[in-house]
Amino acid sequence: MNAKQELNWRYLGNSPQVVALRELVATMAHSSAAVMITGESGTGKELLARALHDLSPRQGLNFVPINCGAIPKELLESELFGHRKGSFTGAVVDRVGRFEMAHGGTLFLDEIGDMPLDMQVKLLRVLQEKTIDPVGGSKPIPVDVRVIAATHRDLESEISAGRFREDLYYRLNVLPIHTPALRERPQDIEHMLEHFAQAYALPGQPPIRFNTHFLSLLQTYPWPGNVRELCNLVDRYSTLYAGQELDIRSIPTSMLPKGLQMVQIELLQEQGPPPEPQRLTPPPEVLAEMNDQPEPLDTDMEQLIMLAQGAPSALPAQGLSLKDKLAQIERSFIEQALQQSEGNVSKTAKLLNVQRTTLIEKINKYELRSA
Repeated sequence: MNAKQELNWRYLGNSPQVVALRELVATMAHSSAAVMITGESGTGKELLARALHDLSPRQGLNFVPINCGAIPKELLESELFGHRKGSFTGAVVDRVGRFEMAHGGTLFLDEIGDMPLDMQVKLLRVLQEKTIDPVGGSKPIPVDVRVIAATHRDLESEISAGRFREDLYYRLNVLPIHTPALRERPQDIEHMLEHFAQAYALPGQPPIRFNTHFLSLLQTYPWPGNVRELCNLVDRYSTLYAGQELDIRSIPTSMLPKGLQMVQIELLQEQGPPPEPQRLTPPPEVLAEMNDQPEPLDTDMEQLIMLAQGAPSALPAQGLSLKDKLAQIERSFIEQALQQSEGNVSKTAKLLNVQRTTLIEKINKYELRSA
């Protein structure tokens, strides 16, 4: 997948914001000037940085990312500029820093707003002089690096609060890019859901689908985690409910975004559960794998088995498979309960005192007809 395809993958859609973003990235890619990417978490800032590198004349050389907020303050200088053997306790060999690793290519400084002030001073000097001083080194090393920085913070507010240097901000903010939040382009959500459903469809299974009501709710949901949240949600449902059309009323509440959980509860109160049969279960191959694993005996089922068997019969001389024997009895009780409830899964689950989702899994496991 090339950079243009990757950019379309993450920013699928034709909203004015996305069209403008693609054009801006294509224009900026051919420059070596510093870029500042701003936007909320999960909007794909590193993806844009990679696209800028892959579309640039530097594409054949290294793209080196570093998260400035994830590295302890005392180690950040060594990570960025490298160190020489013996320069501090634990420096048993020379270490090449990220600037030197990115020589000729691109250095991506993610979460630049979290960089300590003393490191901001040293970074500013490197950007001005185009040389680095490894910790414990005796002479500067020239570097040719395009710097792309990114942050979810409002750096102008950080400057006013004294937490970010104004001179560094202007050095980095030569070419600004803002990644739009997903809630700002709701017209793209349906396209993105379809795309990720295709991308995460399990082998041999069609992509999942969302019924009209569920789709409209997802289009109005604010997506605080942005594209990352949407991507993860489709991945989750593609694994659990492969090839099926999803109704929000059928999804376990814990599997829904928190912002939609109360909506589901209100819908269930107003409309009740969806019509039977409703099969939101893992695909057959996943169930088969699950069934190959030893299963703990359910306490209620053990009691039913003992009631059904009464006095235990003698153990055959050749032995038996306890798991298979228990499965036969479990299947028999489920069949009887289904007949008694005329195939209604919810009523059957109440008769057997088990969760509805657990019962659906067992119906599919034993290839029973629920209606």
